[in-house]
Amino acid sequence: MGPFALTQLLALISLTVALDNGLLKTPPMGWMAWERFRCDIDCKDDPENCISENLFKDTADRLAEDGWKDLGYEYVIIDDCWMSLLRDEHGRLQPDPSRFPGGIAHLARHIHDRGLKLGIYADMGTHTCMGFPGTTLDTIEIDAQTFASWGVDYLKFDGCYSNPIEQMLGYPLMSKALNATGRPMAYSCSWPVYVGGLPPNVNYSYLGDICHLWRNYYDIQDSWDSVQGIIEWFSNNQDDLQPAAGPGRWNDPDMLIIGNFGLSVDQARSQMALWAIMAAPLIMSNDLRNLDNIARAILQNKVAIAINQDPMGIQGRRLLQEKNRIEVYWRPLSNSASALVFLSRRTDMPYLYHTSLAKLQYQAGTYEAYDVFSGSTVRGFNATTEIKISINPSGVVMWYVYPEQQSKRTGSLHHQHKTFHNAKPEHSTVL
Repeated sequence: MGPFALTQLLALISLTVALDNGLLKTPPMGWMAWERFRCDIDCKDDPENCISENLFKDTADRLAEDGWKDLGYEYVIIDDCWMSLLRDEHGRLQPDPSRFPGGIAHLARHIHDRGLKLGIYADMGTHTCMGFPGTTLDTIEIDAQTFASWGVDYLKFDGCYSNPIEQMLGYPLMSKALNATGRPMAYSCSWPVYVGGLPPNVNYSYLGDICHLWRNYYDIQDSWDSVQGIIEWFSNNQDDLQPAAGPGRWNDPDMLIIGNFGLSVDQARSQMALWAIMAAPLIMSNDLRNLDNIARAILQNKVAIAINQDPMGIQGRRLLQEKNRIEVYWRPLSNSASALVFLSRRTDMPYLYHTSLAKLQYQAGTYEAYDVFSGSTVRGFNATTEIKISINPSGVVMWYVYPEQQSKRTGSLHHQHKTFHNAKPEHSTVL
């Protein structure tokens, strides 16, 4: 098939695909198995951690009972390694019978009964990344119908073991097939990461018409190096990536690894803050049955979540990279507010950073700022007031900034919520 014929075919497909089914007007929130539990299928020797219906039931129970659902964490997402190695006699995907004895529809009921939603994984290719049955062009329709019949609410569609032409055809066709089921399902596409993540190989305008979110870059690992690499790639390419995001269409820098093994407390706050600035999906991958209170406080921080879920849906940007290895990130928010993150890439000691809102392109006026992780409020400073902020190595200070008159008129985000003091101050702000 020549390039012209392909272009014509894609144009035809795009006429028949409109994924605006009202879902994901703000970035999705929930939990996914992959980063923490990978492809552990040894339920004999490791029953607590293997990919089985018990893991997903346990996680759903924790989301419902431990305050997560009330904050917006609603998706329970199965990743790779849930399948039997063979399709059934009707050509349908089926779960491994020993690890999912009740079947996926049974698991979906357990999850739905708790007011949550179920996500599942498939791969646009001959096999999944871990070697389980893939979804080829001729099985897209039956797989979409199978997922709908089970009560699935979200599909992550990976791209291992396929070529660019198959991906170019398959990702739009799955979007159309999901729509045709009549069941609203969020659609996460891994297509961009398989073709380099950037224009001209990725047409983000088109992608936003067929997918709700997409993976642009490599998988996250349980390390600060991995988190930093992701932040750096997204920031270096923000002129291409930032305009692509908006309500119903999100860049996905991958899972939150807070509560695992690789991040310090400061680094965990940094991930939460930058994912909020980037309007990223807040999809945790951790063990909610064994989560310490510090990680819980970071992931349940109501202001960080509110910033992430801002209804305008504008992705933030890196404003500055200083020679002193401090970086400043900014995101515009509803009601003339904004979020600022001061990130230290230093590895020595807390750094006292001097700046002002005017230096960060804020207009003249009087402002207030709520410190998202310390719970303190700075009042009555103007755009030219010198600000001094102490930032821990590999840590952040995150501010919710709003005009003072808006605070008096409508109540700031801080005043609207009375339970923000969920983290002890570990840095100071001096004006």
